[in-house]
Amino acid sequence: MNKLLLITLLGGVLFANEIKLPIQNTKMHAFKKSIELNAKVIQLSNAQQAITSLVSGHLEKYFVKPAQNVKKGDKIALIESIKVSKMSADYIALKKQLESVSKNYDSIKKLYEKGMTSMQKLNVEAIKKSEISAKLNALQSQLQTLGIATNSLKKATANFYLRSHSSGRVAALLKPLHSSVNTDERVASIVKNQAYYVKSYLPIEYATKVRLGDKIVINYANTEIVTHVTQIMPKLDEKTQRVVVLSSVDQKVKNLFIDIYVKSTLYFGDAKRYVAIKKSALSFFNNEWVVFVPKKGEGNDELPFIPQVVEIITQDDEYVGVKGLNQGQEYVSGESYYVKSALLKSSLGDGD
Repeated sequence: MNKLLLITLLGGVLFANEIKLPIQNTKMHAFKKSIELNAKVIQLSNAQQAITSLVSGHLEKYFVKPAQNVKKGDKIALIESIKVSKMSADYIALKKQLESVSKNYDSIKKLYEKGMTSMQKLNVEAIKKSEISAKLNALQSQLQTLGIATNSLKKATANFYLRSHSSGRVAALLKPLHSSVNTDERVASIVKNQAYYVKSYLPIEYATKVRLGDKIVINYANTEIVTHVTQIMPKLDEKTQRVVVLSSVDQKVKNLFIDIYVKSTLYFGDAKRYVAIKKSALSFFNNEWVVFVPKKGEGNDELPFIPQVVEIITQDDEYVGVKGLNQGQEYVSGESYYVKSALLKSSLGDGD
C-alpha cells in the first residue's frame, strides 16, 4: 500500500465517523515560570537503614538477597545464640516455678482463712511468688523484644530471627554466612522505599526566586515524575558553580536508579492564567504550531476540522498556554495526526 493510498483511506475512515477523536474545551489554567535544569537522582544518608543484631551468635542463614524488596517485619537472617537459648530455658523454668509457687500460695491462703496457719507464712509465700513473677515478666519482655513469642514457647530455642525494621530494598549483606556476630553489629543494610530525592543544579540568578514547595518535574524512562522542593542548599556546588536544590520524590516509582542523571523542569514564581490546551493537541503543520478545531457552518466539505494557528506562551508538564483560541472553544485534544493526514491528502488533490 503506497503512502497516498494510506492517507486517502485514513481520511475516509476518519470522516465516516468510524474514529472518534477526543474533543475538549479550552480552559483558563494557571502557569508558573519554568526553567530546564540538569539533575541527578540521589538518596540522603538517612535513607539507608542498618539492620543490626540484638544478640551475639552464629550467622546460620540469610532469607534475602541484595536488591530484593522487603516489607517491615520480613526475616533477614537466622542467628543461633547461646544467650537466646539460656533466656528461653530460664523463662520456661521460671514459668514452671511460678505455677508451683502459685499453687502452694493458694493452699496456704485457704489454711490461713480457716485459721490453720499464720499470716507470716502466707506473707513468705506471697513474697516468693511476687519475686518469681517479676523475674518472669522481665524475661518475657526481653524475649518479646527479640521477636520470640513467649505464649507458644514450649522448649528452649537458640534461634533469633533478625527482621527488617522498615520496607525497602536490600542494599547489601554485610556478614558472611557461618561467621560470628556481635551484639549491635551490622548484618545487612536496607534502602527505604520512597526515600529518593532529585538534586537539581540551578543558575545563581534564579536562587532567590525558587521557594520551598515549588514543583520540579523530571522525565525518567519516558515517565514524568513530579517532585517538590524541600531544601535549597546554602553552598554552591564546586564543579558546576550552581545552587543545589533538593526535591523529594513523593510518588511510587519502580526501579528508580540512584545517581542517574536526568533533565528536570523547575516551575517557580507567581502563577499567571492563560487559555490552555492539552500538550497532545499541538501539531506542527505548514511550519506553524496549530490546533485542530471544528469547522463552523454546514457544507459538503468532507473535512469537519480546520487548523487554527496558535502562539505558544508558556507550558507545564500537562498544559500549554496559547494565543489564538478563546476560552471554552472546542478543539481536538489528541490523535490529531488523523486530521493532519486527511488535510495532507486533500492538499495533494484527487488527481495527483
